[in-house]
Formats: sequence, structure tokens, C-alpha cells
Amino acid sequence: MKKFNITAIGEILFDIYPTYNRVGGAPFNFIYHIKKLTGNGYFISRIGEDELGSEIVRIIKENDFKLELIQIDTIHPTGTARVQLSENKIPQFTLGLNCAYEFIEYNEEIESHVNILTDLIYFGTLAQRNEHSRKTIRSLWGKDIKYFCDLNLRKNFYNKEIMHSSLVNSHVLKLNSDELKVINETLLGSSFNLENISLLLMKKFNIELLCVTLGENGAFLRNRDSVHYYKSEVENLIDTVGAGDAYASVLCTGYLENWKLDTINIIASEFAGEICAIKGALPKDDEIYKKYRERIINENEK
Repeated sequence: MKKFNITAIGEILFDIYPTYNRVGGAPFNFIYHIKKLTGNGYFISRIGEDELGSEIVRIIKENDFKLELIQIDTIHPTGTARVQLSENKIPQFTLGLNCAYEFIEYNEEIESHVNILTDLIYFGTLAQRNEHSRKTIRSLWGKDIKYFCDLNLRKNFYNKEIMHSSLVNSHVLKLNSDELKVINETLLGSSFNLENISLLLMKKFNIELLCVTLGENGAFLRNRDSVHYYKSEVENLIDTVGAGDAYASVLCTGYLENWKLDTINIIASEFAGEICAIKGALPKDDEIYKKYRERIINENEK
């Protein structure tokens, strides 16, 4: 059974809650789950030479990520995002500006890693808000590998060109229903209907697998042949930070392993629900991963 090499590139930051901090950033959350679920994953980013950056280095080492792919910035600080939760535990983020992850430099280490040890690259739009990281991310496009875009539109930090270029270079696309409306208004201009717009989007940009997360209404998944809706009930909801990243990790795994659509949606949704029952995006221990590792192994052996 092939072991896929998945590489994520983009932001790693600290989510700053009113009373505690948690490491986060969609690309890191995603690849952290990939690493815990499959035992394999690589992460490219840039952090500041500061206290938060030192804590990230500790986490990177502790979880056996390749440290050589994490750049140290002596000028710009480690990224932060201040988090406020609504009554429904939906997060609102206030993002720090001019952070280290916006200045990822393309170098021989990244080039060699992607050429030798990458079957799929995960990327988003937030790290592309600055031309430095945007140029580096785009330097990785166009290779004979797969590309997974988790759109993650953040207010004032994207534009039409970033969205269009990201979609053109994606085999798998994950976004939420609000982001789908933005894509429709900006790039498609059609009357809004979830199933019709998603199909139009897939055809226009030659996307193989598309997921639209629907918040409390679950998730909608479609490939070129079929669609699937699924809603997982969440017990003991604490916050929804990182739920989409958890979903994305299983979505990516299922895509590479050629799972059935309903299998992907059910397992991904249920795993995301587990993340909603903890503080922050990442569990403090590995207990939560045990049954999902088993489910992934079982599916891969079918």
C-alpha cells in the first residue's frame, strides 16, 4: 500500500484566546492531523526569532516534523490571531500583520523536498496576502503532483486574482458556503444554488473533488459523478476553531486513497466534530486519533 507524501505550506501562528493561547494556522492544523493520522507529513513555513517562535520550534521537534523546512525570520514576528467566540462558538479572528509566515523564501531545501518527497501540496490564500510568500507558494505549482486548496478567505486579505490563480491550480478544493458565494459573485456570476454552482465551479476550473462545509448543517461533497451530504452531531461543543482543518485532513487522505464519496464525508465530518469538543484546533494528546487511525487503515485495506 503506497504511503503518500503530503506537504503543507503557509501560516503557523498562535491563536490568542482571552485566557489562553493555542498553536494554529490552517496549514499547520491540517498537516498536524495528517501526521497523527497517517504517520507522514511535511510542513513549510516561517517563524519569528521570538518567544512564540521558540515554542513553535519545540512543538515541531516534539512532533517529528522536518525542522529544515521551518525558516527563522530575524525581522518579522511569529504570526498571531486573536480569537473571539460567538454564542454559537463560531470564531472571529483578528490577524496580526507583517508576520514571518508572509515572508517564506523559496530555497534549495524547499525545491529538493518538493521534487523528491511530495505527492500532494496543500495551500490556502492567507499566506498569499504578501508577495513574498505568494511567490514562493506559486513556485511550487505546475509540477506533476496533486494540489489541495483550502480557500480560507479572511476579510481584506484576498482578491480576485489570488482566488482565480488558486482555483486554476487545484485538484481538490475545500471552502465554506460563504466563500462559495464570494467565488460565485466574483468569478462565476450565476444565480446561487449549491449543487449547480459547485458543478459549474468544478467544470470551469477542472477540479476533481470539491467540499463545501455548511456549518451546523454539515458538509456537501461532490466529485465529477455524484454528490453527498452529511451532518455529524456534535456533543459537548466547546469551539469550532480548526474543525474545517480536521475535515480537510481526512478529505485529503480519502482523496489520495480513492475512497468512496460517502466514506470520505462521514469520517471527515465525525473527526471534525471531535475537534469541536476541545479547546483550540489541536488536541493536547493523541487519544482522539486512535480510532480514526484504525478507520483509515480499515478503509485502505478494503
